[in-house]
Amino acid sequence: MRLSRRSILKSAGALPLLAGSFGLEALAQTAPAAPVAAQMPPILFVHGNGDQAALWITSLWRMESNGVPRERMFAINFTDPLARSDDKVEQANRSSTEDQRRELADAITELKRRTGAPRVALVGNSRGGNSIRNVIRNGGGGDVSHAVLCGVPNHGVYDWDEGLGGEFNGRGPFLRGLNAGENEVTAGTAFLTLRSDGMDKFAQPDGRFVGKPGTPTGVTAEGPALKGATNLVLGAIDHRETAFHPRAFREIYKFIAGREPSRLDIVPEADVRLSGLVTGTPGGVQTNRPVSGATVDVYRVSGATGERSGGPIHSSQTAADGRWGPAQVDPTWYLEIVLTSAGSTTTHFYRSPFPRSSEIVHLRAARPLGAADAGAGAVVLMSRPRGYFGLPRDVVLFDGREPTDVKPGVPTDSVTTVRLPAAEIGRPVVALFNEERIVARAWPASENRIAVAELTY
Repeated sequence: MRLSRRSILKSAGALPLLAGSFGLEALAQTAPAAPVAAQMPPILFVHGNGDQAALWITSLWRMESNGVPRERMFAINFTDPLARSDDKVEQANRSSTEDQRRELADAITELKRRTGAPRVALVGNSRGGNSIRNVIRNGGGGDVSHAVLCGVPNHGVYDWDEGLGGEFNGRGPFLRGLNAGENEVTAGTAFLTLRSDGMDKFAQPDGRFVGKPGTPTGVTAEGPALKGATNLVLGAIDHRETAFHPRAFREIYKFIAGREPSRLDIVPEADVRLSGLVTGTPGGVQTNRPVSGATVDVYRVSGATGERSGGPIHSSQTAADGRWGPAQVDPTWYLEIVLTSAGSTTTHFYRSPFPRSSEIVHLRAARPLGAADAGAGAVVLMSRPRGYFGLPRDVVLFDGREPTDVKPGVPTDSVTTVRLPAAEIGRPVVALFNEERIVARAWPASENRIAVAELTY
């Protein structure tokens, strides 16, 4: 069964919300079904600024591995995930707080309808938490039993007199409205905030991470905490890890289920089916709007060399809804997923094995080749969507050395780049982040190609 796109999205051409559960064919569930899982409310995961539902893949897998049924979870894919510069001023392919509130409210209604549950739990990272609070504060609290806010800038990224129309200005009307009253939460919904101990780049006292070094932000590491909520500090984790780290998963699960998870690891399935959306960046703006006519080819590759093991195991072309797949793979296979679409860089994604199925393996073409790439024979990226590279916190080695384009201290960078001369086209490039190792191949930049070693963890 699939979600009713018509009932969720009103505007023509808008992207359907995607489930981390709905629409999957029946697959063998290898995780033990915990009795408590059936008693939990359905869970709706809400991504952050410029992001997409795919970031919740590992969270969904961990929930499933603890017996939470796939059909009782949902990950929203906001149509235009980037915030406006001024919340009240229209900006192409960007959304207002009201746009986000409406889209999230529709998703809650649909999840309740599909499951028959009277209330749902919401889990959000970063800007996703703003949308959660906005829904609950403005009439939706009766639909929400639990709200888990992960690295959410609840008191702003900065607290300044200028730029008061910005969604992330703690002094602006949007956040002042959410934080008004003796308690900063809405009665009737249980609130949990998860934050970092000083390593969240959007909860820093100095403005250097928002382009104003030396200017006090008026915000501290305690900015994500809320009066009236259960507030937990998770340690030296970064902004994204407040949602996607196993440490965060433990607290999310425990708060919603009322007990500890039985495991943090991900239980593999015997057969894995992968599908998702191809989305675009019109005018350089990250959106979740579908791209039609894109080709997706999936190859099995060697985990040691990145070399293909024969021809494609899956090929598909997207229609108007932007969907690709499903591709059936083995949970032990390393993969190369090639995305080709008109007007975009041909992107070769190298991925670690997928232990479980997912319908939210979403694809966006890599950035265009730019001036910094001039003269390079090949360009290879290492990307960490569910966290940042922390030096010296993490082991980060790309092509045998520690990246020079990753700043030490507070983790702020999720992508690092290697440029190779033409003589080295075709050779393997090793990306190592802590215990995850991916080997990509260098493709010719002259053919408008970029390789991306995309980390899962």
